[in-house]
Amino acid sequence: MNPVGTGMFGAIRATGSSLGVDVSPIEVRNADEIEHDIAAFAQTANGGLVVPGAAIEGRRSRDLIIGLATKHKLPAVYSTGVDAAAGGLISYGPNQLDQFPKVAGYVDRILKGKKPGILPVQVPPKFALVINLKTPKFFGLTVPQSLLAGADEVIEEQSLPQRRMSAFGTKRTSQRC
Repeated sequence: MNPVGTGMFGAIRATGSSLGVDVSPIEVRNADEIEHDIAAFAQTANGGLVVPGAAIEGRRSRDLIIGLATKHKLPAVYSTGVDAAAGGLISYGPNQLDQFPKVAGYVDRILKGKKPGILPVQVPPKFALVINLKTPKFFGLTVPQSLLAGADEVIEEQSLPQRRMSAFGTKRTSQRC
């Protein structure tokens, strides 16, 4: 597991433990392992996936994980709105569009001679909750109104090639593409 994944898993495990939820890692290195491990995990009762951004390296992995979660009817939470737009159930993570100016600032400071190791780590100021309503319908689930009310974006209908990601700038939007 990479260092980001290790830290994230520790936080997920601690939260799960406080809620009485058993959290088990699925550590995979290639597509064959993803398919095998998710299929095996799907055999357990009441399972779901938390897929950190560090686990999804590229569109092919993302599409494979989302496809397998859907095939096995495993509710899954992802870290970016792109994952929800691609068919994932829910995503919760930093607003990625807000990150680009910060990266540029870091690059500027490094190019001006600052050592990367002394630059502060910054917590993103805004996290976005995106809910794809097509996925729970397929699973036969109902998303609670309280969760929908807190969402930054609710995807009701989509056509993936035409859908564009919003900047999550509004409290709640419904996208029909």
